[in-house]
Amino acid sequence: MDIEPTAADRVVVVGAGQAGADFVAALRMAGHQGPVTLVGEEPGYPYALPPLSKAYLSGKATAEDLHIRPPSMYEQQRIELRTGTRVSAIDRAARHVVLTGGERLAYTRLVLATGGRARRLPAPGLDEAPNVHYLRTLADASAMRHQFVPGARLVVVGGGYVGLEVAAIARRGGLDVTVLEALPRVLARVTAPQVSAFYQRVHTEEGVDIRVGAAVTGFAFAADGSVAAVELKSGERLDTDIVLVGIGLIPHTELAEQAGLAVDNGIVVDEHCRTEDPAVLAIGDCTSHPCGEHGGRRRLESVPNASEQARTAAATVTGNLQPYTAIPWFWSDQYNVKLKTTGLSAGYDDVVIRGTTDTGRSFAAFYLKDGQVRAADVISSPRDFTAARKLVAARARVDPETLKDLSLPLKHLL
Repeated sequence: MDIEPTAADRVVVVGAGQAGADFVAALRMAGHQGPVTLVGEEPGYPYALPPLSKAYLSGKATAEDLHIRPPSMYEQQRIELRTGTRVSAIDRAARHVVLTGGERLAYTRLVLATGGRARRLPAPGLDEAPNVHYLRTLADASAMRHQFVPGARLVVVGGGYVGLEVAAIARRGGLDVTVLEALPRVLARVTAPQVSAFYQRVHTEEGVDIRVGAAVTGFAFAADGSVAAVELKSGERLDTDIVLVGIGLIPHTELAEQAGLAVDNGIVVDEHCRTEDPAVLAIGDCTSHPCGEHGGRRRLESVPNASEQARTAAATVTGNLQPYTAIPWFWSDQYNVKLKTTGLSAGYDDVVIRGTTDTGRSFAAFYLKDGQVRAADVISSPRDFTAARKLVAARARVDPETLKDLSLPLKHLL
């Protein structure tokens, strides 16, 4: 049973990242007039995460450039912003959240936008090493940026998007870069082998040493506690000045679990972002939500997903139910290569390459399942991406040979 919204409803949001900031803005746009409090652990105004491994790390953006919303918005929209503040517990029976220190905030509706944390390597001494970095917060990126000097040696553990984006920035900054991926290819969990091979070629052309099937077994430390070398299963030892570990994200679900809410690789929500408690919603990277395209449940780590769920949750809180049905999409910037992905490729049975992956830096990879276009990776072609999104949304059936034919504009296949 849902809660009938009233003008006096007090909404508390836990998590001041993309989802939380977008939600409070969407809530006011949806007409909610009651008190709204946004609580975040980090100091300062909510900021965007994607630029941390791109413009901010390269020095092309400042911390102020990362603000998701203008700082003035929070005051103008009567949003109480409580930064540098941690929620330690949820009292669902009393409808309070408990802050560290014991203060309680009452809520009519609670929105969990807790995001996630970087998965860490369980190696003794690694967390204390001043030259070992994980990239999840502004503080993480700032600490790493100060160590990015020409000629420095960087070892990246993990050949996913974050690792490759940092490798690209480092190479452009004059660092010597080695990427270590334990799986047989980079981006193995998210792309087809042809796309993985393309990115390995691009990085190699840019001077990055890509090592696949490279398992890290240990680290050698200098007298000051910093990592001096990375040790591989092959017996090789790579001397280094900086280490970045990019091996995935763990959703922050502890508060939900402690409060007795269902968790399954994320806080379990329905298509309206509601948990099993009608007073509690969840949005963003921390959620496990229904997957309309493939069935079952999924958890996505992306800005578009966070923003779409924020709008869905705002509609739910204001009594205007609008199910979350958006087709997922993602992006990655590396060198002069702009990747945009639409849809989810899981379970594909055919990959159609439009263009070539062996030369140049522009093509598209379409993922088909039972003859339907389920997803696409589009490289440096905005026009094709627009058409690809429509093909994926329509689950279009297109002859693979027609899809490959560069003489036929994609929009003609819609």
